[in-house]
Amino acid sequence: MTTESPRWFKSSYSGNGGQCIEVATNLVASRGLVPVRDSKDPNGPVLTLHPTSFAGLVEFARQAAV
Repeated sequence: MTTESPRWFKSSYSGNGGQCIEVATNLVASRGLVPVRDSKDPNGPVLTLHPTSFAGLVEFARQAAV
């Protein structure tokens, strides 16, 4: 069992608009998951996604931003 903690970060594209998420991609190799949380509520709920699902979420956000 690993005791590795999530290393949270925001995208370099995040502005100061307050509508950001943070992700912890350091857990992909050890646990096979990508935790995602609201950057405004770091102690709040965490959505845990499979890496493929996270990639789909990123692609969806990219297309929606166009």
